[in-house]
Amino acid sequence: MSDDPEQTPEAAPAPMRDPDEDALRLAEALVFASAEPVTARGLARILPDDIDADAVLTALRARYAGRGVELVDAGNGVMFRSAVDLAPRLRKVIETPRRLPRVAMETLAIVAYHQPMTRPEIEHIRGTALSQQTLDSLLELNLIAPKGRRESPGRPTLWGTTPEFLAHFGLKDLRELPRREDLLLESAPPKAAPEVLPADLQSPPEGGEVS
Repeated sequence: MSDDPEQTPEAAPAPMRDPDEDALRLAEALVFASAEPVTARGLARILPDDIDADAVLTALRARYAGRGVELVDAGNGVMFRSAVDLAPRLRKVIETPRRLPRVAMETLAIVAYHQPMTRPEIEHIRGTALSQQTLDSLLELNLIAPKGRRESPGRPTLWGTTPEFLAHFGLKDLRELPRREDLLLESAPPKAAPEVLPADLQSPPEGGEVS
């Protein structure tokens, strides 16, 4: 006979329910009210234990598919955005936010592709000094944030992009970054084609004769 006390078997976890209307309304309200993309983990904190947050977001996405406002991926979560095909008509009545200056966009692109990196490293790639005003503008918009310190003399701050950066550019993660040139406001001016003179106006080769 065993001396071990009799163990009570653990109760099986309750089966998961399909998302109900209350769960969908709760998720809808959370996404609408949140300034940041909503993650499944964040949603799960306010849902009943027997309802899967991923299933709720999938159902909510299906509900809004094809509407004027759609549920889209942004960073590690989801957020509401106006339908892409309606954007041209919306621009007639909605003022678009002022774009960042070229120098700020260049800095942001460098950080996005090389993060985490220090300010001197940014300046080395740009080939010029980085003004505090440019850095402050990116911080104010929450597009970059400190990511620790480099273990080197002076322990300079490391900079990287934020979830707001991903949401701003409509990216799920950094792997979806476009080419670096696409993040710049202006492209380099095209090189002027060399002027070609008509044959009768060209100088004859040295030592040659004009017929």
